[in-house]
Amino acid sequence: MKWLFASMLSFCVAFALPAYGQEFAETEWKDLVPEGYKPPPVRSQAFYDMNPEAMGQPDMNAPVVEALDGKKIRIPGFVVQLQAEDSKVTEFLLVPYEGACIHVPPPPPNQVVLVRFPEGYPIRQAFNPVWVEGTIKVERAEGDLAVVAYQMDAVNVAPYQ
Repeated sequence: MKWLFASMLSFCVAFALPAYGQEFAETEWKDLVPEGYKPPPVRSQAFYDMNPEAMGQPDMNAPVVEALDGKKIRIPGFVVQLQAEDSKVTEFLLVPYEGACIHVPPPPPNQVVLVRFPEGYPIRQAFNPVWVEGTIKVERAEGDLAVVAYQMDAVNVAPYQ
């Protein structure tokens, strides 16, 4: 009987745990951009200081990858806080580089994800890059800071490591 229990436990560890880790497809920012689309270059604050007419979100009609709709993904990025409760960020923009939407204009909409995470992520940790896991939707939304082409209800937000 002990042998059977040990065999079953080994089976569960060998097959169930790896499947858990693969539930969300690891996704890069380039995967949110259709093949052939070239996003505008990322520019420094100094560029915008010298060219104030260039301020504003570029390429408002940037194309999306419709095949991502409804997919469970895991994507790294930086948090731009929108809402917080009890010292935790509950809604934020996920962007591919630090300072987007704050120090420089936001990236094109296909490079911004509106994330809702009711559990909340500690504000003190929100200045460092994170991993976000959840189901992504191809759904445009307009806000005060940016227009987004993707939205996500996150099930996990963790420090990027």
